[in-house]
Amino acid sequence: MFDGIRYTDALGLAADGAFPNWYPYRFAPGEPDPTGRGQAQIPYLIGTPDGTTARIKGSGASPWHVAGNRAAGFTLNDDRGGEPIAVEFAPLPHWMRRTTSDGVSMAQTGISLHCDMAVINLAPGCQYFEKDETGTSARCTFCTYGAPDARMTALGQHLTRVEIPEITYRRMRETLAAALDEGGIRHIYLVGGSMFDWRAEGERYLELARRVQETVQGRVPVSCGSGALPDDILARLHREGTVQQVCFNLEVWSKALFAAVCPGKERHVGYERWIASLERAVSLWGRGRVYSAMVAGIELAPEHAMPWRDAADLAIAGAEDLCARGVLPIYSLYWPFGGKDHPEGMADLKAYFTRLALGYRAARERYGLAISDDFMCHRCAYMQIECDIDRASAA
Repeated sequence: MFDGIRYTDALGLAADGAFPNWYPYRFAPGEPDPTGRGQAQIPYLIGTPDGTTARIKGSGASPWHVAGNRAAGFTLNDDRGGEPIAVEFAPLPHWMRRTTSDGVSMAQTGISLHCDMAVINLAPGCQYFEKDETGTSARCTFCTYGAPDARMTALGQHLTRVEIPEITYRRMRETLAAALDEGGIRHIYLVGGSMFDWRAEGERYLELARRVQETVQGRVPVSCGSGALPDDILARLHREGTVQQVCFNLEVWSKALFAAVCPGKERHVGYERWIASLERAVSLWGRGRVYSAMVAGIELAPEHAMPWRDAADLAIAGAEDLCARGVLPIYSLYWPFGGKDHPEGMADLKAYFTRLALGYRAARERYGLAISDDFMCHRCAYMQIECDIDRASAA
C-alpha cells in the first residue's frame, strides 16, 4: 500500500478479467512504457490465496513487481530480496457483464464489489461538493468519491431530493438478486452522497435499507454507511431491523481537524452532534456494532503539517475515546494527491500508520471490542488492516 507496484507485462495481463482499477497506471517521465499510451489498465485489488486483500497503487519507483501469467499463476516479487508471494487478483464478477431486463448494464446500476462486500450506492453525488450558504464548497478536503458526475444521471439522482427513482430501485434489486445468486457476497454496505439536511439524508437511507431488504431478506448482513443521523431517524432505522451495523464517518479526530478537513460536516451537523449520534447508535445497536471510517494520514498533508508522531498519537487518543464509547473506528490509508511517491513522505506515512495500527489494536483489547465479521473481514478490508492484525494475533 505504501510502495505501490510498478508496471510489468504480467500486471497488464492480470488486468484481463480482473476488477478494473478506478485509476489507470500512469507511467512516470522516463519510465519504460510498453503500451506507448502513457497509461495502462491494471487490476484494482491484489490478494493472497487466503483472501487477504490490498488495493493496488501504481508506482514506477516501487521495488515490487508482478511476474507470471494466468496459466502458471502470478507472483508478487520484491527486488530487495525474499521469496515470491503467490497472488491473485479480484475478478470482475459475471453479473457485472450482464444487463437488466430493460437493457442497462448491471455494472451501472449502483452496485460495486470489494471482493466479498457488495457496496450499494444509488445516490453517489454528494451535496457537500456544492457551495452552501457561506458561498464556499462544503466538501471534505480529501474526497473525490462524491463529486457529482455521470453516475448521478444514470441513476436519476438529484442532489437536493430525498427520493430515488423507482426505476433505479428496480434495476438495483434485479442486479442484487443476480449478484447474490452468483455467490460470494458476505457483507452489504449502503453508502451515498451526504445532504446538507441530515434528516433528509436519514429518510433516504431508511427507504434504501427497506428496498435492499426486499431482495436480501436477511440472508446477508447489511450495514448503513450514512452520515450522522438525528435520534428519531436512528430509532426508526433500528426498529425496522433493516441494517445490522451502522457506520457514520467522522473521518478525523479533534474538533479543529474536523472543521478544517470536513467543513460541510462541521457547518451542517457539527462535531459534537456527530459524536452524540455515534453514542446514540451504540445505545441501540450495542457496543461493537457502531463504526466510524477515519482517514489515516491526512494530518501529514502540507495544510495540516503535523509531525507523524504527533499525528499518530492524536489518532490513537481518538481511537481510545471512541472505543470507550463503544464505537469502532476503521482507518483507511490516505494516499496524498501531491507528491504521493516522495520517499520521505511515504516513510513518514508508513511510520504513522504502523504506530496507529498497533496503538489501536491495544485499545480494542483493553475495551473488549473486535471488528464484527458481519461488518468487514480480511477479504474486503483493502485499505484497512484491523482485520489482518486481529487474524495474525489470533493465529
